[in-house]
Amino acid sequence: MACVLEAPLRMSVLSEVTASSRHYVDRLFDLDPQKVLQGVMYGSLKQLTFLFGRLSLARKLMTRDMKNAVIGNNKQKANLIVLGAVPRLLYLLQQETSSTELRTECAVVLGSLAMGTENNVKSLLDCHIIPALLQGLLLPDLKFIEACLRCLRTIFISPVTPEDLLYTDATVISHLMALLSRSRYTQEYICQIFSHCCKLQHWHSCGFKSLPQPLLCANGPDHQTILFNHGAVQNIAHLLVSTSYKVRMQALKCFSVLAFENPQVSMTLVNVSVDGELLPQIFVKMLQRDKPIEMQLTSAKCLTSMCRAGAIRTDDSCIVLKTLPCLVRMCSKERLLEERVEGAETLAYLIETDVELQRIASITDHLIVMLADYFKYPSSVSAITDIKRLDHDLKHAHELRQAAFKLYASLGANDEDIRKKIIETENMMDRIVNGLSESSIKVRLAAVRCLHSLSRSVQQLRTSFQDHAVWKPLMKVLQNAPNEILVVASSTLCNLLLEFSPSKEPILESGAIELLCSLTQSENLALRVNGIWALMNMAFQAEQKIKSDILRGLSTEQLFQLLSDSDVNVLMKTLGLLRNLLSTRPGERDIGGGKERGNPL
Repeated sequence: MACVLEAPLRMSVLSEVTASSRHYVDRLFDLDPQKVLQGVMYGSLKQLTFLFGRLSLARKLMTRDMKNAVIGNNKQKANLIVLGAVPRLLYLLQQETSSTELRTECAVVLGSLAMGTENNVKSLLDCHIIPALLQGLLLPDLKFIEACLRCLRTIFISPVTPEDLLYTDATVISHLMALLSRSRYTQEYICQIFSHCCKLQHWHSCGFKSLPQPLLCANGPDHQTILFNHGAVQNIAHLLVSTSYKVRMQALKCFSVLAFENPQVSMTLVNVSVDGELLPQIFVKMLQRDKPIEMQLTSAKCLTSMCRAGAIRTDDSCIVLKTLPCLVRMCSKERLLEERVEGAETLAYLIETDVELQRIASITDHLIVMLADYFKYPSSVSAITDIKRLDHDLKHAHELRQAAFKLYASLGANDEDIRKKIIETENMMDRIVNGLSESSIKVRLAAVRCLHSLSRSVQQLRTSFQDHAVWKPLMKVLQNAPNEILVVASSTLCNLLLEFSPSKEPILESGAIELLCSLTQSENLALRVNGIWALMNMAFQAEQKIKSDILRGLSTEQLFQLLSDSDVNVLMKTLGLLRNLLSTRPGERDIGGGKERGNPL
């Protein structure tokens, strides 16, 4: 594949390139090694004047390294790439006849180019830069190794770089583990590479794990398992007490991704000690208020993952008295917007399945009221005089609303009193209704999840849900949405179709039967279950016309197919539907254990 920029950018840059500027790169092809080194490190006055446009600036840069010449100027980085500098730099970096100094300078310049635009990174990847840099790690010179690692770090943190490129050679991870002991820079860069190249093997189909499935190692174990099997825990644990803050932080971030949704890693972490102190104790120390916010948040994420994996009990003091309060603090107005987002999402994940933690969180620092502030961004334009602040607010507004909906969903998952407090929060139902029609899929999904959590309340189904006609935007969501939203939205619809819900009748009139019958034919198991469950609730004590419409919509053939489904939930709900369709006696309830509420999740 050609090592060039994308066509529009390439044409734009080429129009400004002249014959004299090409000489700047041509020096890289000189037969004299010393001149090549000078070509990498220095530029003539005329060439730098062309590249930077100002004579005075050119004089200042004349004696500086090439790496400084391109810092902060993406246009000049693009010029170098278009002129063919990258293939030549990589060639020089890999040549055995190149001096160590030249190889190191080449790696530094490539790293600087990688700090440009995503198109720059794509061009470097097209030139197969990663194999070349990984090969460079086999050489003994520490400065060269650090330069290669720094460039690799920059490339791997780019969103356009596939993480699997780190795992194509089975020997790479072992060698990186061995390099951890070389210097604090190798420790920092390697941990950062690991934390950005560690993806889960799977995500759950609902809740906070309903995310797009990541790239995996082809026909092999997931990234967490690979790193764990190569001794990541043992090799990185001692870095948590490093004298370098950057090393400690990167090690901490590495553990936060290794432990997420991974019982094996979490169970190992809880028993590892460094200098006589267990890792959970070290994480708790990093939660203290006098520590940097970044460290507090990442430590809280580590402890949260360990708790959710079962390695730490939910009633352990490090969770109840340390982790949970820390995450609530991160939700306050005093924190940066991005910190508030991360704090709320982590707290939502921590308390998602535990009733007691939900109750504790709901009464900590007025959290429910505090979250209402998440919906007030961006502030009104008239109140903002700083355009940069407006841009910042706009950038994080969607993330804030998504985080707030997620946390409200977790808080209201089980307790009726908490649900009541949430709904009574300022304009809460209006915000949920608005969230269902947002352009951002993530915000819509979070809003539906929040609505589903609140729909478990019989009282709210009869009052707030009817007052705000939430069934209308919900039905609109169900008409055209990705499966991840359909699963949660159809679960919510199950609750709105219960016989005591005032929303049941208008939902029937809006054509819900046809929609639900189509869901029973879905290849997605969760959608089949929800479709048949909603029909079962709809048929309970229903008029004969509704029952007839359901039978016509499903057809006998589809009913038999559902009765033959391999999933027991589909089978049980189909039997429940048949019972409700055939029953003429009032008072018979859900076949699924006597529940009065449809609650698929």
